Amino acid sequence: MWTVSELLIAAILASLAVVDVHYRKIPLDILVLAAVAALINQIFIEKGDPLLILGGVGVGIAFLGISRLTREGVGYGDSLAILILGICLGLWKLLGVLTVTFLILGITAMGCLIWRKLSRKKTLPFYPFLMCGYIICVCAEKL
Repeated sequence: MWTVSELLIAAILASLAVVDVHYRKIPLDILVLAAVAALINQIFIEKGDPLLILGGVGVGIAFLGISRLTREGVGYGDSLAILILGICLGLWKLLGVLTVTFLILGITAMGCLIWRKLSRKKTLPFYPFLMCGYIICVCAEKL
């Protein structure tokens, strides 16, 4: 059975996936609200292992650095979502979600390139893949 926080994260990722597909830009105020909610949830409700949470935040910070180095090849909104998920999930669960996310994204990108639905200059929205990776990992955890 899914917890309330898992359902909330999935719903937020789903709504941001729609925004990402349509506008290709994620509103910063929504990400800030999500970060504050994630921190409050971890401090007062979940009370997760602080070291694992710091590890998840570290992964998010590393992605922010990648965003800067690649001049937003990986967008700041994508990196902030990874940081927020790091707060929510901790290091190991976040790495699982990212592994599934990038696997699905890579397969989709290769398929689009093979069938010429995508050129090397175009980009794919990240949030739909992040949402899928999250949902798959939560479902796998429940088995």
